[in-house]
Order: sequence, then structure tokens, then C-alpha cells
Amino acid sequence: MKTTMRLFFIVLAIVSVTVSPQTEAFSPPPDGAYPAGNTAEGQNALFNLTTGGYNAAIGWLSLRDLSTGSFNTAVGAGTLALNNGDQNTAIGVGALLRNTTASQNTAQGAFALFSNTVGDVNTAVGNSALLFNTGDANTAIGLSALIANTTGVGNTAVGDSALDGNTTGSANTALGADAGVGVTTANGVICIGHGVAGADVSNTTWIGNIYGVATQSGTTAPVVVSDTGQLGTVASSERFKKDISGMARASDAILLLRPVTFHYKTDTKDTPQFGLIAEEVAKVNPALVLPDKEGKPYTVRYDAVNAMLLNEFLKEHCKVMELETTVVQQREEFESKITHQQKQIEALTAGLQKVSAQVEASKPAPQVVENSR
Repeated sequence: MKTTMRLFFIVLAIVSVTVSPQTEAFSPPPDGAYPAGNTAEGQNALFNLTTGGYNAAIGWLSLRDLSTGSFNTAVGAGTLALNNGDQNTAIGVGALLRNTTASQNTAQGAFALFSNTVGDVNTAVGNSALLFNTGDANTAIGLSALIANTTGVGNTAVGDSALDGNTTGSANTALGADAGVGVTTANGVICIGHGVAGADVSNTTWIGNIYGVATQSGTTAPVVVSDTGQLGTVASSERFKKDISGMARASDAILLLRPVTFHYKTDTKDTPQFGLIAEEVAKVNPALVLPDKEGKPYTVRYDAVNAMLLNEFLKEHCKVMELETTVVQQREEFESKITHQQKQIEALTAGLQKVSAQVEASKPAPQVVENSR
């Protein structure tokens, strides 16, 4: 506040020096101008002003109760009527009407921030935006955005009726018409997309037009999220890695894992699931598990498990290839022996045939005996 006022007076001094004293005044002179840089137009506008400065009230009862507040701007009937805070801006009938001591609020639209009394640093743009808000640091842009908010703090709603059901929830973000309408008291909910209602479950994120929607490009990569909330893809290039070495026997651990079937407790449809239990995997190899914020086992690094499975497959494949090579060698040796034996048999057969022929040739010729008479 002090810094803002200091800057304002510096600018005012510069303007005062640069404006020529011979400049002719408007004729007729403007009405509604009061000491200390205050301006009022409208019935009972700035009616109770005492020491406040540089306020502008235009409209019936605008800034009516302001006495010591400064740097407020109210345009519209009933705007900032009960205010005595500083640096508030209200444009539209009933905007910030009930504001009392709160400061640095901006309301644009009929009845925007209508019920705010002591909440600071709120921004509402749109008719009835933040209608019942009393919290701090809320931003509502759109018709009826955050209309039901009461004590919620740090909410951001952009779009008609965005977060319109939120009452006490804080740090929620909704982008899109009717986004976040399912959030009432939860905190830290993010809803992005037209009609993405979300749910009243704290620290959840809901984004429309993703599930069941095919990409227009065939060049895709799975999206992952870091422990700090950054979305991205896994880098596989060598230029991002160091200490590269073969996995060798490091993948032996996956042979001790127990695949299971299960159902998620929150799944009302009881869809069958298949996977691993993080606690069990952590006992086998803690490097295969990612913890939650409390350090407890939360999820399994299935990508790492897949890499280990590939290593085990390649190891078994190498064994199979070695066996196949051995079998081929043995077959070749066997076939070579068979061929050799066949040649020996053929040689023996030929030899026997030759010997047999020689034996037949050496036999004496049969003699003919004549009969004597």
C-alpha cells in the first residue's frame, strides 16, 4: 500500500510539473471534484469521506460509507457502498456492495463480489461472479463463476459458471464454461475443458478431450509426470545418459515378482486389473518402486520392469541361439559321420562285389564225360 501510494505521488508530481500553468480550464468546469483528488457523481456518493484520497465514486450510493480509504474506484449504483478499505475497484451495479475493510479487490459486472466483506486481493469479472465470496485471493472471470464461494481461498475460475458450486474449497482451478461444477469443498482440484465437472476429491486433475480421442499425428510418445508435477516424455537418447552399462544379471530380480489380478477400491465398475503390488516389489528391488509424498511405496516403475523383461528375454534368447548352434554343429558332425560311414559301406560293398566276382572267375569250368558204348 505504501509503495503504491509513493509511486502514485511521484507520477502526480511529474504531471504537475509538466502541465503548463497557462492551460485553459474546462468551461464550464467539471463538477463532482473534491479535495485530495477525490471525485464523486451520484446521490450520496462519497457521502462520508473524511481523510481518504484519490477515490472516484460514480453512481447512487457508490462509496457512500468511505471515510479514510484511498485509491478506490466505484462505478455503478451501490458499488462499494459500505467500503472503507483501499485500492478496490468496482464496476457494475452492486459490485463489491458489502465490502467493508477489505483491500485490493477488483469486481467488474453486476453484483460481482457482492457479498465480499473482508476478503482481500479477489478478482471477479462477470455478472454475479464471486457473488458470496468472503475469502482471499480468488479470481473469477465469467457469469456466475465461483458464485457460491464463501470462505474458499486462492481459487481461480475462468468461464461461465466455472466452480459455481465451490463453497469452502481452496486452491482450486477451473478453466472453461461449467468447468469444476463438481467441486464443492475439496482443495487443490484442477479442471480444464468445457463441461469438465471434476469431482469433490482433493488434489485431483481432470482434463477433457483426451480419453478416447485419437491423435491427429502418428508420431506420439507416452506422457509421464514428475514428482513436481511436470508433464513430459521419457528421454531415451544417449546424450541424456551417463554410466551406461549392460544390465547383465541385474534383471534377475524380476523372476521373484508376483503378478496379480485385482480391483481398485475406488472403481465402482470393478474393472479387472493386472499388475504388481508395490510393497512386494520394494522388497525385491526398491529401485523398481516410486514413493508417495510420505515416502511409502506408491507405484511400480513398469517401464523399468519391461526393460528387465527384455534383458531376461535376450539372455534366454542367447541361450536358445547357443543351443541351436550346438544342435546344428552336432547335426553337421552326425551327417558328416553318416556320410563317411556311407562311403565306407559303399567301398566295402564294392570290394565285396569285386572279391565275389574274382571268386566266381577262379572256379574250374565244368567237364563233360562221354558215355562209352
